[in-house]
Amino acid sequence: MRSDTEFAALAEPFRPELLAHCYRMLGSIHEAEDLVQDTYLRAWRAFDRFEGRSSLRRWLYAIATRRCLTALEKRPRRPVPSGLGAPSDDHRTALAPDESAVPWLQPVPDALLSGDDPATVVAGRAGVRLALIAALQLLPARQRAVLTLRDVLAFRTAEVAEILGTTTTAVDGVLRRARARLAEAGPVEEDLAEPDEESRRALLDDYVEAFARADPAALIELLRADVELEMPPTPTWFTGRDAVLGFLSAVVLRSPGLWRMVPTHANGQPACVVYRRSAAGRYEAYGVQVLTLIGPRVARITSFNDPSLVPTFGLAPALTS
Repeated sequence: MRSDTEFAALAEPFRPELLAHCYRMLGSIHEAEDLVQDTYLRAWRAFDRFEGRSSLRRWLYAIATRRCLTALEKRPRRPVPSGLGAPSDDHRTALAPDESAVPWLQPVPDALLSGDDPATVVAGRAGVRLALIAALQLLPARQRAVLTLRDVLAFRTAEVAEILGTTTTAVDGVLRRARARLAEAGPVEEDLAEPDEESRRALLDDYVEAFARADPAALIELLRADVELEMPPTPTWFTGRDAVLGFLSAVVLRSPGLWRMVPTHANGQPACVVYRRSAAGRYEAYGVQVLTLIGPRVARITSFNDPSLVPTFGLAPALTS
C-alpha cells in the first residue's frame, strides 16, 4: 500500500495549476478551491489503483475535469456585466438594481496560482486573464474543457481524448466549434502590450493615491480614452473616459479618505483590494478591482463589489488603522 506521504509528495506540486484549471472551467475561485479539494480526496482514495499508464499529472487533470463537468451540469455560467448588455457612454445613466442573485465571475489572486518555476508562473498569467475567463464562460462546458486542455494547457489531442474518455475525432470536432464560438464572441487579447513591472507598480500606486484623495482629475492621465468600467453585481457598465470619470466623480470619489486600497495582483493583472470607511471610522471590506492595461494606461476597470472576495486575497474583513 502506498503511503499518504508518497501521495502528497507526488501530487501536491500540481495543486496550483489544477486550481487554475478548475477556475477557468467554473469562473469562481471559491468553487474551484472546493473542486480541487474534492479532486485530491478522490485521487488519494484511488491512489493504490493508479498503475502509471498515464502520467500522474494527466490522471489528476482527468479527475478534476470530470468533476468540473459534473458540477457545471447544475450551475449557470458566470458572466460579467459586459457579457449581458450594451454599455452606457453617459455617466448620468441610472444604475440598474444590483443583481446579487446572479452567480457573477470572480477574480483569482495570483498568489494562489504561483508555482516554483518562474516560467510556469509567467505562462500561467496569460491563461487566467479576465478577458479569457469571461470568454470561456460563453462556451458549453465540454467545449470549455477541450479548449482549455488543448489551447491553454497544450495537452495533445490524444491526451485530451484520454482525459475525457472520448475519441480524438470527437475532440477535434469539439475544439473547432469552441474556437469558432470564441471568435464570434470577439477577440481575446493574448498580448496587451503591458508596461514593464516598474511602470505597472507606478501606475497602480498613482491609481490608489487618486482614490485615497478622491481626486478624479488625477485619473485622467491613467485612463485610456476608450476605458471601460464594470462593477458586478451592478449590471450597468460604462465606456469612454468622460463617462467613467463622470461616474466616479459623482458616485464614488465623494470625499478624501473614503476609500483605502491595498495593491495586489489578480488574474495576472494589477489589482487592488478595496475597503470603504464606515460611519464608525473603520475601513470595511468592499471588494476587489482588477485593472486591464494596454500600454501605459488602464483600458478596463473591473470592480468586483463583493466583500466575500477579500479573505481570498489573504486580507482581513476590516482595517482598524
